[in-house]
Amino acid sequence: MPEPPVEVITIDGPAGVGKSTISRKLAARLGYTYLDTGAMYRAAALSLANRGIDCSDEHAVVGALSGVTIELLPAADENDDTDVLLNGERVGALIRTPEMSMRASTVSAVPAVRCILTEMQREIGRRGKIVAEGRDTGTVVFPGARHKFFLDADSVVRARRRALQMRERGETVDEKTLLEMTVRRDRQDSERAVAPLKKADDAWVIDTSTRSIDQVLEAILAVVRSDE
Repeated sequence: MPEPPVEVITIDGPAGVGKSTISRKLAARLGYTYLDTGAMYRAAALSLANRGIDCSDEHAVVGALSGVTIELLPAADENDDTDVLLNGERVGALIRTPEMSMRASTVSAVPAVRCILTEMQREIGRRGKIVAEGRDTGTVVFPGARHKFFLDADSVVRARRRALQMRERGETVDEKTLLEMTVRRDRQDSERAVAPLKKADDAWVIDTSTRSIDQVLEAILAVVRSDE
C-alpha cells in the first residue's frame, strides 16, 4: 500500500453530517485542496448507469471505468459543491440526487471500483496539503493521514438537513422517504465487505447533531493547530 502524504486531513462519516460543507471551509481556512471522494463515486456511478453496466459484472465495470476521467474543479465559493467533470463534461448537478447517492453506495461496494478510485484519490493526495472527505479516507485511502476526524449525527437530523438542501434548490421532497433512504444507505455502507463505513481507531469523533457548522469547524481547527 502506498504511503500517504503527511499533510492530509481526513473527514469521514455518513451522509448528512456536514462533511462536505465543513471540509470545504476547512480547506479554505488552511489553504489546502479539498478532495471530495464522494463526488468521484457518484460520477463513477453515473458513468456506469449511462452505459447500462451491471455492477455485479466486475469485468464489465473495470472495462467501462478504465478509460474514464474524473476531475474535481475548485468551487467558486466555499459554500458551493465541488463541480465534477466526467470525461470532460460537467455533471455536478446530475450526481447530487438521492437516487445517485444510493447508486454511488452500491457502486462503491464493488472492489474493482474502489481499487480504481482509491488510486485516483491517492495520486491527488501525494501532492500534499489535502482535506479528504468521504467514508473510508481515514481507514483505507489515507491510513497514515496526519489528522483524522469522524463526524456523526442522528439519522432524523441528517435527513432533515438533506431535505432543506433540496428544497433550497427548488426540489420537491418527501421527508419520510428521504429518512428511509438515509437509514438504508447507512446500513449498506456499514455492512459492505469492501472498505465499510467506520471510524478509524485514531480519529477524533464529533457529533454534529446539535452543533453549528462553525462550531464543528472550530473544534477541528483547534485539534489541527494544537499539533503545529
